Amino acid sequence: MHKLNWDDLRFVLAVADTGSVNAAAKVLGVNHATVLRRIASFEETCGGPVFERDRSGYRLRPNRAPVIEAARLAAQHVSTAEALMQGSHNRVGKTLRITSTDTFCQTVLAAIYPALARRIAPDRVIYLSSNAHLDMARLHADIALRPALLLPDDLVGRKLTDMRFCVYANAEGRAPQGWLGLSGALERSGPAQWMQREVDMADIVGSADSFCLLTQMAARSTAQVILPALLGDANPDLVRRDGVMPDMFVPVWIACHRDLAGSERLQNLMDGMEKLLQPHIPAIEGQTGAAAKSAGAR
Repeated sequence: MHKLNWDDLRFVLAVADTGSVNAAAKVLGVNHATVLRRIASFEETCGGPVFERDRSGYRLRPNRAPVIEAARLAAQHVSTAEALMQGSHNRVGKTLRITSTDTFCQTVLAAIYPALARRIAPDRVIYLSSNAHLDMARLHADIALRPALLLPDDLVGRKLTDMRFCVYANAEGRAPQGWLGLSGALERSGPAQWMQREVDMADIVGSADSFCLLTQMAARSTAQVILPALLGDANPDLVRRDGVMPDMFVPVWIACHRDLAGSERLQNLMDGMEKLLQPHIPAIEGQTGAAAKSAGAR
């Protein structure tokens, strides 16, 4: 087996991050053939393929996630050494990638960012907002904070709390007219499944694939909507309509890729994130502002 060319790591990580040879070539400023050659060199040196090729691009093989994790750390150390040799104070440094829904990104994750960046995270924090399940096998993210009845097979983690969902309507006091529906990635959520059983499709006057957007739509209309209490309770233009829907709770998980569950680095980061999120759990559980804002069923 030949010795590893450390420069090949840049090409492997670029493909892992982008999922495409063409995209990796653009990021690195080289041509398509160069990326293919460097990937082939890395795979030959390391004794086997790293990626699966299909029509959608290059997908990291599930059993290669630890390889990419180790490669990323090695690349970061190389960058650090180069920066120290050059006397640079503006090095890229280590990066923590966190994926979550827009509901969490625009509320609790935004709130804990200063403490996270100052006390726990490496040199840079990247939030990846997506209501669809992010393909952790491509290592677009290190840690996931997501509401789900069950974790996908590729993730392992622990339950943080339960997110409460309630029905909300405009606080002006007028009787709600129609519903706002849940579309896109939200169609698989518990609230969407309840609506499919209990709400006549003719009563749905609009829809969106984002609870953040639905919050703003409900505040500006007469339609009622199911929202996380984290969003609905915080909006002064909305009021809860208790009794319209049974209490609904969805577990919230903090997780990482299954093959990286043994990483001490990730476990320490997850522990730190969980501590920072503790003050926000009452809001996630719908315990804050409920009494003052509840209008009861009309």
